[in-house]
Amino acid sequence: MARTKKKRPEKSFAHDRIVELETAITEVRNGRKTSPRTARLLAAGLPRMAQKLAEEATEVVIEAVRGERSAVINESADLIYNLVVLWSELGITTPEVWAEMDRRKALLGMAEKLPKEVGVGSTSSAGP
Repeated sequence: MARTKKKRPEKSFAHDRIVELETAITEVRNGRKTSPRTARLLAAGLPRMAQKLAEEATEVVIEAVRGERSAVINESADLIYNLVVLWSELGITTPEVWAEMDRRKALLGMAEKLPKEVGVGSTSSAGP
């Protein structure tokens, strides 16, 4: 009987890729790796990092509305990169984010966006 190789769960693969990115950004931050674009973004500081994250999120939305699947994929990769750079600046680690996802899953049965409390961090009482 031939053995079949067990397929890795997608969550594990996604986690590994984000941790790999997180490690690469830390190496640039600590001068152990060269990446001019990442180094410039790190040097620019938190406001620029937040701006780049917002720009990439907007580009994902625009391409999605246009129905440009491949562009959404490309912009999503940029979005994830900029999100992990921002996490790095704030000292946020991937396990912390996954722990929050696990907490939400335990509360809601799946890792979804928590409902907004009326008047807490929300400008609208309608919608998800």
